[in-house]
Amino acid sequence: MRVFCASIATETNTFSPLRCDFADFQESFYAPPGKHPDLPTLCSAVFTEARKVAQTGEIDLIEGTACWAEPGGMINAGTWHRLRDEVLDQLRAAVPVDAVLLGLHGAMIVDGCLDPEGELMTMVREIIGTKAKIGTTFDPHSHLSDLRLKNADIITVFKEFPHTDFVRTGADCVRLTLAAAKGEIDPTIAVFDVRMIDVLPTSVHPMRGFVDKMLAIEADGKALSLSLIHGFMAGDSPNLGAKMIAITNGDLKNARALAADLGMEVFGFRGRARPPFLPPNEAIDLAMEQDHTKGPVVIADVWDNPGGGVAGDSTILLQHILSRNLENVALAPLWDPMAVRICHAAGEGATLPLRFGGKTSAFAGPPIDADVRILKVQTNAEQRFGDSIVPLGNTATIRVAGVDIVLTTNRSQAFSPDVFSNNGIDPMDKAVLFVKSTNHFHGAFAPIAADVIYASIDGPYPNNPEKTSYQHLKRPIWPIVTDPHK
Repeated sequence: MRVFCASIATETNTFSPLRCDFADFQESFYAPPGKHPDLPTLCSAVFTEARKVAQTGEIDLIEGTACWAEPGGMINAGTWHRLRDEVLDQLRAAVPVDAVLLGLHGAMIVDGCLDPEGELMTMVREIIGTKAKIGTTFDPHSHLSDLRLKNADIITVFKEFPHTDFVRTGADCVRLTLAAAKGEIDPTIAVFDVRMIDVLPTSVHPMRGFVDKMLAIEADGKALSLSLIHGFMAGDSPNLGAKMIAITNGDLKNARALAADLGMEVFGFRGRARPPFLPPNEAIDLAMEQDHTKGPVVIADVWDNPGGGVAGDSTILLQHILSRNLENVALAPLWDPMAVRICHAAGEGATLPLRFGGKTSAFAGPPIDADVRILKVQTNAEQRFGDSIVPLGNTATIRVAGVDIVLTTNRSQAFSPDVFSNNGIDPMDKAVLFVKSTNHFHGAFAPIAADVIYASIDGPYPNNPEKTSYQHLKRPIWPIVTDPHK
């Protein structure tokens, strides 16, 4: 059985001041055919999982391009056409195939195309015909369109937020797609439009219990796969919002009932799924009251999160930290390639006046001017996210008064405590760790933290759908509409 796999993935914040081109994919992850590493990336686990099957001799695997760009602003059309056509040409060279595995994110938006993943899947279907099977993985922070549903035989979505299950999701996609290609199952997909957009972390209840419930239903054999699209509120898409996916073995009635019942259960979580998001000074007050002998307190700057497509160079929280003369605290990561370059030129141990942060948005605070000491400079630094490696580019760790700050060349959110330790900061020696991330940090940081606190600071991320000027959203969804199911 011949199987083709490819991955084009990023998340587009259409309200971000940034723009995305081919250089962003090259900086983050770009692997032409045969060059995918042994470790998976967030959206390319179909590669490493399909390789395991290929090693048994069960399939003949043909690998196409795999690429990922750190979430950012609108993608220019030329970049999309280049990557799309590259993969499609590889597929044309590979046909005939029995199955295609796609590692996608699902929240990509291109200048001139609101549904590039749907466009790609349509073109894949035209090339391979109606008998071959298409399986795809999506991030839950994505937009599920009718075009994607029309062309997919299998859709699996990360159940966890933070996305600690991305490898398992890839494995499920491979297993089910190959089973469908062999005729062992007849996958039937039903989708329920939950008609809401909210932050739904699965590290806490009620979403923790909901994920466990989906896993239990799958284990009981009542569904081949269950997935929840959370939606991505920073993407202006006509398909914005949460949607529940149920896949059964040829039982459309049961699939529809499962999707509707579980979807309405999620709708009942609206407005109460996220943990408390505190103003910055309240978050700092709470952190300083903790017993730091139990470990560092972690404060997340939830909206200045590069994983949501913003720059990650906001100085607003840092200004609060410095104004309070906090000691023995650290912040990471802060994106500023220019400041990193200056620090590398000055070298470790140097003291100099430095302007850093606050370069890309009028809503993210002004740059900070301070006398800093350079603690560490590093070339091609990295951090871990589960089984994957996230490149930070060149980095510089600086000290301003009692605050240690990791400056990066590549935009990235904080995934793991090694964003500190790999850059010369022992996270366990700090009273408070400030991280730029909405919730992906939680899985790795919570085990070492005395407490985890979420700080909500307005900036370039559109975090209130009621006030966001969506142009393409025409369906009623909560909280824009109080009762969208009326």
